[in-house]
Amino acid sequence: MMTPAGGPRTVERYHPRVEAHIPVKVLLPGRTVTVQARDVSMAGLFLQAHAPDATQRLTIAVPLPGDREVVTTCEIRRREVDGVALEFGELDWDDLIALARFLHPRLP
Repeated sequence: MMTPAGGPRTVERYHPRVEAHIPVKVLLPGRTVTVQARDVSMAGLFLQAHAPDATQRLTIAVPLPGDREVVTTCEIRRREVDGVALEFGELDWDDLIALARFLHPRLP
């Protein structure tokens, strides 16, 4: 994205990301595949795996260490060489609080 002056613009994230090498279950029709999350925020995560090009949504289960498993449908927001950036769909309050418990001690 370019600014009116023509220079590159840095997009700031509203939710900070934390490094999180945790297994994530991708729920596919008839099977479940486990892959690693590189980082997590309150809004989504980066999955170190590739979804088929036609796929725009994935259902995932994120087992938060020492807490609950967060299950949600995500939108693929960005595809990179090493994986895909996912934005969480709707999360209930219990899932949001569990994510906050996981993220808080890991924030800089």
